[in-house]
Amino acid sequence: MDRRELADFLRSRRERITPADVGLPTGPRGRTPGLRREEAAQLAFISTEYYTRLEQARGPHPSREVLAGLARALRLTDAERDHLHHLAGVPPGPPPGPSREVRQSILDLLHRLPQAAAIVVSAMHEVIAWNDLAAALMEDFSAVPRRDRNLVRRVFLGPHPEGRRLYGVSDADEFARRAAQDLRAAAARYPDDPELTQLVAELLAGSEEFTGLWDSHDVATAPTFRKTFQHPSVGPVTVNCDVLDLSDRDQRVVIYTATPGSPSEGALRLLSVIGTQRMDTTP
Repeated sequence: MDRRELADFLRSRRERITPADVGLPTGPRGRTPGLRREEAAQLAFISTEYYTRLEQARGPHPSREVLAGLARALRLTDAERDHLHHLAGVPPGPPPGPSREVRQSILDLLHRLPQAAAIVVSAMHEVIAWNDLAAALMEDFSAVPRRDRNLVRRVFLGPHPEGRRLYGVSDADEFARRAAQDLRAAAARYPDDPELTQLVAELLAGSEEFTGLWDSHDVATAPTFRKTFQHPSVGPVTVNCDVLDLSDRDQRVVIYTATPGSPSEGALRLLSVIGTQRMDTTP
């Protein structure tokens, strides 16, 4: 265990994260860059004293559980997580939870599709990347807390503005069934991930529909390749839905395109101009 290198690495990762990145209030921060030590400790589910000793190169040998908590709290990439394990003298094992790190080439791809709405979702159905047209078609994901970007939570627990379930998409009920099955499979792959465990518990407590689907143990259903969004500003938008699996990250790229020459293609073009502003509200 290289205590000094571990301490410096933890400090550098903590100082690069803003409170907003992890859903914490900003408030007066003084001269402290990034998160405070007590905030990082809270997110990692360890005591502030323990975390402080690690950053002061005085800490005990951390367990795999502690390292997993630190990697999650500090939003480490897969490479950084492995580096953390090596510094602590603990060989890295399989990822403790679904990866949220999106390859730069995929991010570039999203923005090279100006006439298509595209998102990247994790194994938990959390939207972890999107382009401008997807934000206009669905919602401005940058304006909502990270927990509210989870499509499984959204379809079962809402909100459902104006009665529109999951952005008014036509296959919301079918998506709910597939999402429950996907989440059960993800829970088997990542049994030690606290965020996934908490999400399942929240859904079981808050949705009888989810509970019934969770308990059914049904096999996966066929995906929907064409769906219609009921958009509040431009009306119905019918799109083709294509999914690219990123098996190395356990992620999916979802691309929505309209048939050339159709009214929906015109609606998407309009959305690309107006963006996330609403046209059905008065100033």
